[in-house]
Amino acid sequence: MQHAQRVPAEFPWRTAALVAGALAAVELFALIAIGAVHLVPTRHAHAGSTAARSAPPQRVASEPTVPKAPRHPLRPRGGVRVLVLNGNGVSGAASSAAQRLEAAGYRVGAAGNAPRHDYARSMVMFVPGWLKEARRLARDTGVRLVAPLDGLRRSQLRGSKIVLLLGS
Repeated sequence: MQHAQRVPAEFPWRTAALVAGALAAVELFALIAIGAVHLVPTRHAHAGSTAARSAPPQRVASEPTVPKAPRHPLRPRGGVRVLVLNGNGVSGAASSAAQRLEAAGYRVGAAGNAPRHDYARSMVMFVPGWLKEARRLARDTGVRLVAPLDGLRRSQLRGSKIVLLLGS
């Protein structure tokens, strides 16, 4: 005949579960604290020294770097020479845009055709140091894309510092 053995005392399951949960919570807080310490940038100089107080904070490698606008004042529209290129294939688009720019006060270096005629969007391109003026030209013409000059040699600019490339 088979007999079941009796357990002499009941096992305290509730107490064991509470102890295990408390240990897991302590481990979680410890991991969060360790992660926070490693993510916060540290300064290597002593906090009490004057060099540490005047030194700029160190950059974290994952921060994106945004180029800052040059510190020169915004040049007047009459001091900005623009090259207008037709990149959409519509006959006369560059010359009519050049006339509108001249009416707005800009100097037009030249108006002509771009090497290609399949540009989907208009863009304003600029040489280094002319970012502020390029942004103003883009705002004046309703163009949303502003980028550094690419694909043209300085000899092709005909003295211009900014290029308005007309797209579809």
